Amino acid sequence: MSAPAVALLASTIRVEEKQIMAALSRRDLAYTRVDPRRLRFNTDGPGPAYSFALNREISQTRAEYAAEALEACGVVGVNSAAAVGTCGNKWRTSLALRERGLPAPRTALALTPQAALDALDELGYPAVIKPLVGSWGRLVGRLTCRDTAETVLEHVAALPSPRSHVVYLQEQITRVSRDLRVIVVGDKAVGVTWRRAEGWRANVATGANSVRCLLTAPIGELAVAAAEAVGAEIAGVDLLEDRAGGLYVLEVNHRVEFAGFQAAHGDRVDVAEQIVDYLGRRAGA
Repeated sequence: MSAPAVALLASTIRVEEKQIMAALSRRDLAYTRVDPRRLRFNTDGPGPAYSFALNREISQTRAEYAAEALEACGVVGVNSAAAVGTCGNKWRTSLALRERGLPAPRTALALTPQAALDALDELGYPAVIKPLVGSWGRLVGRLTCRDTAETVLEHVAALPSPRSHVVYLQEQITRVSRDLRVIVVGDKAVGVTWRRAEGWRANVATGANSVRCLLTAPIGELAVAAAEAVGAEIAGVDLLEDRAGGLYVLEVNHRVEFAGFQAAHGDRVDVAEQIVDYLGRRAGA
């Protein structure tokens, strides 16, 4: 019996997608690359030829709608539409983490910039302001005092989109000059890297360096619990470590980028192989 057909959803083929496709070919798992920019669905139309979809779409909006539409057609999505929607919205992620009782920075949501100033008075300074939807550390700012907050929020109020006026805030954890990226596949943490930076942010996209480090039981267990909290089968979990050694869940990424992680680990861990092995098990291949 031939293996079930798998779709790789990706409008942009980056290093990670190339590695995943190579691993799919090595495993002889039948797959097709699907560009979500060309997808269309009818409420009463036939479903696609594939039964599983690995959702690597770079656009959060397309990733969500593709996941929902494919699931309605009977396609199993990895990650699921619910997980994509939760991970792609920082407030929903925060609620999911709180529901599981997982450690995370104190967080506030304000529905207007004016309400955000009141929330900051309660949260305290310094604090971090983030867009509800976004990645790579874009539009993330550090608010050190009320004067700074008033200036930033004045710009927020001038943005044209009503969604932009909803403000997501977190306390800034006093941390060491690094944070942790843990990759979770299934119910297993496959490895972890330190991401070191000279500034207060440690995103690889903004110049941070990934360094391999030891995957301890507390780190692995917290990362797996965070992925489970948002319903993600494959995830990149970002953790902060404060100066006392405490761990906090910062974000859970449903479309994990792992080029920096892979470079740091070399041949000790093959993330693409781990993903494809898991996908094969889920697809019964």
